[in-house]
Amino acid sequence: MPHDLSAERQAWLALMLLDGVGPRFFQRLRSLALSPTDFLIARPETLAPLQMAASTLADLRRWQRGDAELHLRLQMALQWQSQEGCQLLFVDDPEYPPLLAAISDPPPVLFVRGNASALHDPQIAMVGTRHPSPLGAETARRFAHSFTASGLTVTSGMALGVDGACHQGALDAGGQTVAVWGTGLDNCYPRRHRKLAEAILEYGGALVSELWPDAGPHPAQFPRRNRIISGLSLGTLVVEASLNSGSLITARLALEHNREVFAMPGSIHNVQARGCHRLLREGACLVEQVQDVLDALRLPLTAALEEPDSTRPGSPDTPLWRWLGTDPVSPDWLAQQSGIGVSEVLQQLLDLELDGQVLASPAGYCRRQP
Repeated sequence: MPHDLSAERQAWLALMLLDGVGPRFFQRLRSLALSPTDFLIARPETLAPLQMAASTLADLRRWQRGDAELHLRLQMALQWQSQEGCQLLFVDDPEYPPLLAAISDPPPVLFVRGNASALHDPQIAMVGTRHPSPLGAETARRFAHSFTASGLTVTSGMALGVDGACHQGALDAGGQTVAVWGTGLDNCYPRRHRKLAEAILEYGGALVSELWPDAGPHPAQFPRRNRIISGLSLGTLVVEASLNSGSLITARLALEHNREVFAMPGSIHNVQARGCHRLLREGACLVEQVQDVLDALRLPLTAALEEPDSTRPGSPDTPLWRWLGTDPVSPDWLAQQSGIGVSEVLQQLLDLELDGQVLASPAGYCRRQP
């Protein structure tokens, strides 16, 4: 897209600056055959069919009076999209991702940094808790790695926990990944994921937001962000999620968008698996391996497996191994079961962790999955 936007496109952006204007408002405008340009110069009394809020009318009057703050914010967006690698996608553009355009409330404008063509590639949304178990985080990373190697683009929200593990797994496979932000693209959140964001761009992926570039984090923005994650994707896979996780919102939105919903089962003792179990009871597709997703989506792809780590022994020569499983257990419990002293148990667990055989967490120790 050229850096110099047409007057009509600038009117779209200006309209987004008005309080109360969102996807539904744009749809009402289109249903009345009223362009953003015409709206911005219309007399307020002629706009009664739009049933606008008082705050929207007040902002419209501010715009028509040449309010400096509103006009400066428009210039900010125009300057942002003139930067290298930055792009604005309007919902009626041919470059706008068609799957997202098909949902009931697509963002009127997407701010994109990086490879916008990635939004047209087949995508799988991967979401989950910000506080995964070690096994959950590792599973998310490995599945994302395999999806990427199999030809799917992994899309997530770049939050801490499962989201970050999914993006990293895609990058580990040398592929692109799409991160949908709940902030503006000049305001990385969480800040500790700045290097992850840089890596996503370096590997040919894209950062996406519907918010003005300088928008900071606000709780209400993240649930709305989820509809973009599910809307871009053929299906949504929930890796680990509690009953009150925002990931369940993404899954519900995927159903509303007529997309597939997938969930991974977990331990009955893991509170971060209960949201997945609810989804499974409600009819989500149970996922045990990547091929389950590829088959359900009817994609002509075969799951690619990670290369086995030749430095990792097949089965450690320690009596602790038989007592270690996928659920974390404490060193004291292992000592009781094995008859080995706690200090020796701790030493053996450290050796196993250094060998890459076990995962350690505040909840205890468990086997690392092959």
